[in-house]
Amino acid sequence: MAARYVMGVDVGTTSTKAVLYETDGSAYESAYAHYPLIKENPEMAEQDLDEIFSAVLKTIKAVIEKAELGPMDIAGIGFSSAMHSLILMDAEGIPLTRSITWADNRSKKYASMLKHSEVGQRFYEKTGTPLHPMSPLNKILWLRAENPELFQAARWFIGIKEYILWRLFGEFVVDFSVASATGLFNIREFRWDEEILEFCGITSQMLPLPVSPGHQLSGLSEDVAELLGLAADTPFIVGGNDGCLANLGMGAIRAGTATITIGTSGAVRMTSDKPYLSPEGRTFSYILDENHYVNGGAVNNGGNIFDWAIKQFLPANIADEDLYDKAMEMITNVAPGADGLVFHPYLNGERAPLWNADARGNFSGINMLHTKEHFLRSVLEGICLNLKDVLAAVIPMNGEPTKIMASGGFSRSQVWRQILTDIIGMPIEFPETFESSCTGAALITLKSLGLVESVDDAEKMMGASIEHQPDEDSKSVYAAMFPRYQEMSQLLQAFYTDK
Repeated sequence: MAARYVMGVDVGTTSTKAVLYETDGSAYESAYAHYPLIKENPEMAEQDLDEIFSAVLKTIKAVIEKAELGPMDIAGIGFSSAMHSLILMDAEGIPLTRSITWADNRSKKYASMLKHSEVGQRFYEKTGTPLHPMSPLNKILWLRAENPELFQAARWFIGIKEYILWRLFGEFVVDFSVASATGLFNIREFRWDEEILEFCGITSQMLPLPVSPGHQLSGLSEDVAELLGLAADTPFIVGGNDGCLANLGMGAIRAGTATITIGTSGAVRMTSDKPYLSPEGRTFSYILDENHYVNGGAVNNGGNIFDWAIKQFLPANIADEDLYDKAMEMITNVAPGADGLVFHPYLNGERAPLWNADARGNFSGINMLHTKEHFLRSVLEGICLNLKDVLAAVIPMNGEPTKIMASGGFSRSQVWRQILTDIIGMPIEFPETFESSCTGAALITLKSLGLVESVDDAEKMMGASIEHQPDEDSKSVYAAMFPRYQEMSQLLQAFYTDK
């Protein structure tokens, strides 16, 4: 009997998720494994490689066991991963660093120098990657300048997904999608850019081989195959980056559809058949596959900021499992606009729309009548207003959206969904499955295996969704509030960087 299932595995910033799908695209079973982000100082953000690799094995194994599948039941496994990570490896394949993630800001000096130069603008136009410390380009420049012994010892410069595939199959390959977010890859010519590599002091032979997102690997060792409960020749599909696959997984494959995701971080994206870039360098353009690009902007400050706010503003005697529900109850007791209290959520610096690693969060408009409830609602509103600001930067190149979809862990909250809808000011669809990056990886897998003809079929495979309409009174409050939010954001930038 033919294998009935495919799996999508998403290697994220704080967790790995694996979701099992039937070959018609419907979700069947899932598993999660969490791990810490290592921050030994405020600018640092790294991951332990063994923890990540173990999480991948653990989630794949857990899904297979929960679904009670045999080794021949899985047709293929596709991968998604967070973008912008960097790992240095020596000639023996021994890691010289942990995974330096997108959230690491230690290369901000080098990103700033490039951003304000003609060569930097040329690099941005070639790669579609904004000039920010998130990208491997700037991390490499930083390591070359400040840790030359480590830089010289490196034979390979790779990311977290490439590391996992190397551990499983002994090959260094990277999909076009992940490569396009490194700042080193020419997104129009689908190759490592020699001018940029020379600028960094590396060669294409020190980077993984770029391959199509549908590229297959197979040949698990007997030990790993037995551990996972898979056949050794099970195809593993290289897949793509989490942002592009999230668009695919929501069925947002056509022009005119905008997507908003809020997980640990967040993003606004629109799919097109060509790259669109902001003249000011405020948006990205990454490759989904050979026929699709995803244009948009990502933010550093999403659900992580709300988690911070819960810890600050909720009483200490509430059980952990009740914190989220209590927070939402407190928020509903405050009117939209939080009685004039405005929050800019830049606690971790910011990518879009500012692209300023030195940005910091702030509250404004505080008065004596504001309570913990006001501050909590203001934080949630600030996260959503920031995403609306990103959408405003994306629209001029991509056109006004005719449809908006949203996903991520936040979408489980009716309160948060409605606040986002009211702030955006348009109806928003929320797919019932919120692990959209896993769904996108599964769709790439189905196409690679010949089980669907094109990823354009993604819309047909989407399940049910929930639609929210904006409340007209709340929409008016936020429409008046948004220009103030934007103006203050720009004015405050002058104070973020030390003179």
